[in-house]
Amino acid sequence: QVQLVESGGGSVQAGGSLSLSCEASGLTYSSYYCMGWFRQAPGKEREGVAAIDGDGSTTYADSVKGRFTISRDNAKNTLYLQMNSLKPEDTAMYYCAAAGPGLGSDFCQGDLEAWGQGTLVTVSS
Repeated sequence: QVQLVESGGGSVQAGGSLSLSCEASGLTYSSYYCMGWFRQAPGKEREGVAAIDGDGSTTYADSVKGRFTISRDNAKNTLYLQMNSLKPEDTAMYYCAAAGPGLGSDFCQGDLEAWGQGTLVTVSS
């Protein structure tokens, strides 16, 4: 059974930084999967933030390009998201996910296989 557990959320002032982690278990051949982060703010639709394919290629939403960096350590089955220059509009619940291979414009292209419970990021002005 696939399980994804996020950590690292919290509260920060605008301009600050946070680092999110996501530990995956139960993924056979984890490097096969595209891994990504999506977020959902209260009253808003879910949106892709960033994704990284098994070969290390990445994609980002336009709203976070140049501020966020996604990375993965396949040996540790861990996904990361470094968030810098945070803005109040980045406030949301952040979820990590595993999907079939391939990248879209701001997230994985493949079907979602699993996602975590989420970690809350709050950015104050």
